[in-house]
Amino acid sequence: MTNKDLALFEELFKNSPEIKYPKQWEVISGSIIKIEKKNILVNVNNQFTGLVVSKEVGNTIDLNDLQVGQNIDIMVLGDSIDRGLLILSLKRANQIKNLSNLSKYNESSEVITVRPTEANKWGLLVDIDGLKWFIPVSQLTPIHYPRVEWADPEKILEHLNSLVGIPFKVRVINVDEGGKKIIFSEKAAIEEDRSKALVNLKEWDIVEWVVSGILSYGLFVTFEWLEWLVHVSEIDWGHVTDPSKFAKVWMKVKVKVIGLDSEKISLSIKRLKENPWDILAKRYKLGDTIVAPISRISKFGAFLNLDWDIQWLIHLSEISHGVVKDIREHVKVGEEVSAKIINFEPSKKRIGLSLKALQDIPNIPKVNSKKPKIQDAWEEEKIDAEVAETKKNKKTVSKKTEKKVEEIK
Repeated sequence: MTNKDLALFEELFKNSPEIKYPKQWEVISGSIIKIEKKNILVNVNNQFTGLVVSKEVGNTIDLNDLQVGQNIDIMVLGDSIDRGLLILSLKRANQIKNLSNLSKYNESSEVITVRPTEANKWGLLVDIDGLKWFIPVSQLTPIHYPRVEWADPEKILEHLNSLVGIPFKVRVINVDEGGKKIIFSEKAAIEEDRSKALVNLKEWDIVEWVVSGILSYGLFVTFEWLEWLVHVSEIDWGHVTDPSKFAKVWMKVKVKVIGLDSEKISLSIKRLKENPWDILAKRYKLGDTIVAPISRISKFGAFLNLDWDIQWLIHLSEISHGVVKDIREHVKVGEEVSAKIINFEPSKKRIGLSLKALQDIPNIPKVNSKKPKIQDAWEEEKIDAEVAETKKNKKTVSKKTEKKVEEIK
């Protein structure tokens, strides 16, 4: 090397930027050189080349969205002497960034979107670049809340698993200092929308709601983030034993608002139809005859299937004038019979029916009593006097007999 070359080298070295070797766990910036097989090669300060292996990319980054020359933040995990590369992590750099952002979201109540990655019986877990955070069941909106009979834990978990991967709009409602416990709330994210919907809802409104859950005691329906129960007694005018026969989940149903007190809503489906008892009162009166089929038989009597799915009992005592040992000997399911109305109170939803009232009363022979029939009080006194006299005569005869016996002795 000549003196001229040496001088040039010294000048270049003097004017070159200072070489700063990155420290372990430090978050630095670099530009992408190449993306290959889910690994990323990064240029750091034009002085080092670093490698982000696939497991350190994280689940919030889509490699298809990255481009060569793009700047990214990465954390230094160490170096590989064999490869002459820095070992970097995009995931861990994003964890720090996300923790900082979530703390800001908690303060600002900003709504963000997350996707649950797994579920347990207490709620949904959200994995953001390796950190797992939580949406409790209690913080789910009505549309996602698990409506499960008897709170069956297996069915709750089955429902929650069906929500994995779905985007959720949530608010951060709790962040601890280390970021180990961050709670999201879907309910909090819709708070304003729910309040607006409640203000716009009026008593006697007829609104199309969506069925969000079906249980034995009624239908849960939702409307603009509101959810309430249509009780089994308000589904239909007839006796409802199985609400699932009247609707399916996600089905749209028209519902009438019959009560509104603060946030307490009373809903009805049956009141969109005329009360069948009012119709019944227009058609029939006490003493009329109703012709209808027998719908079922019980040990108490037979149920008559009236119009509008009203079923009413003909009591066992009203089946026949004779003793009914087996009701099936008198009526059969599906058979049309004529029954007389012997009691009718439509306002109380009561109707008394009788089969025997339309039957002839059989002739039953009278049995004579051993005791003579007494016509009146005078005749009764006469009989009592005769009986008393007879007893007196018997006593007199008895004393005379005793005297004669004494004399003979």
